[in-house]
Amino acid sequence: MKSNTIGLASQQSETIAGTFMALRESSVSLCSTLTPEDCNLQAMPETSPAKWHLAHATWFFETFVLGEYSSDYVPLNPLYEVLFNSYYNGIGEQFPRAERALLSRPTLAEVFEYREIVNASIIDLLSQVDHPKIDLIHQRIELGLHHEAQHQELILTDVKYNLFQSPLFPAYRQQVDATIPNSKIAPLKFILCEGGKLETGHYKNAFCFDNEQPRHIEYLVPFKFADRLVTSGEYLEFVADGGYENPDYWLADGWHEVQQSNWKFPLYWGYLDGQWLEYTLDGLQNLDESIPVSHLSYFEAQAYAVWAGKRLPTEAEWESVAQQQNVAGNLADTGRLHPQPCRNIGGKIDQLYGDCWEWTQSAYLPYPGYKPLSGTVGEYNGKFMNGQMVLRGGSCLSQAFHIRSSYRNFFYPRDRWQCSGIRLAADI
Repeated sequence: MKSNTIGLASQQSETIAGTFMALRESSVSLCSTLTPEDCNLQAMPETSPAKWHLAHATWFFETFVLGEYSSDYVPLNPLYEVLFNSYYNGIGEQFPRAERALLSRPTLAEVFEYREIVNASIIDLLSQVDHPKIDLIHQRIELGLHHEAQHQELILTDVKYNLFQSPLFPAYRQQVDATIPNSKIAPLKFILCEGGKLETGHYKNAFCFDNEQPRHIEYLVPFKFADRLVTSGEYLEFVADGGYENPDYWLADGWHEVQQSNWKFPLYWGYLDGQWLEYTLDGLQNLDESIPVSHLSYFEAQAYAVWAGKRLPTEAEWESVAQQQNVAGNLADTGRLHPQPCRNIGGKIDQLYGDCWEWTQSAYLPYPGYKPLSGTVGEYNGKFMNGQMVLRGGSCLSQAFHIRSSYRNFFYPRDRWQCSGIRLAADI
């Protein structure tokens, strides 16, 4: 029996090792078009330098895998525990988030070396298939892989915002895949959803974050759910109709943000010589009115919904629809890294996964009976359940393996540098 157990552990370790190395290499490849100077940019406290993301994801494996399960691992540099600790108070001191661009050292080359050393140590640990805690090691590495997938998305969103600050509007990459043209966007339709008793939360025998549990019951009244995301052209109508000038559409905090930050249109939009433009990872482009509007705050999404005479869905409503669909769409795996026009001719709910994270009207709160992971790693989700709103569905910058119907993303209502858009809902 012990031989069978070790054999199974060996197979699992081999699979995890392959996945681990592939994901780690793909993080580095995201920075292949960037200069070392690009990798150290930080244009606001909410973004981080790409170099820091690469180091932090490595620190996570070093701290929560090697530090807990490897008896002979020696940290490369004890100061990294401070420099690359994001917010884990149980670990100790953290370098100020808003000052990460000051970390010119370690260099980018030294961060790459750090990654390689930790990678080798993780692979060595996985080879110890008779380790008494090999199952826990597998689970913790899987958590680390999904954590790094989050930071892959953050590398792209943060680089986009950081590069956008230059008047040169430099491209992250040379355009490799143009938007799929679709001049026949069907008028937005609403699909009747019956409501009723809903079991929500993660239920499959697969990875999830602790905030997706426990499974619990929600009761939904019948509602209507938009068949696609709101397009840039439709949002442009809101802008042209004085949407950013009329406080009637906005929550009080949202209107304050409009005034304080002088919002006139979505982040990355601009108007020059009679032409609307949009900054993308492929550089400055003419605004494509057929694609979903993106990089909106919750405040903007909510205001548009009021203007349109509709509302945002709750996260339970969203999940009730998502449970009926497989994860498929314009996610990062397509390589487009930008929202795409809806291909739906009408009659079904589309764009549920990918393109844009979809704001819900639900506050980010724990599910009934929620318990965070034990130990310091439990700070990962539990400490942030305050003052934020839930988004669902992933974006064009999210890895497909990382997204599922129960996945709960969360940001503050004012945040708009993430690739977030609008799905409308309505009462019956």
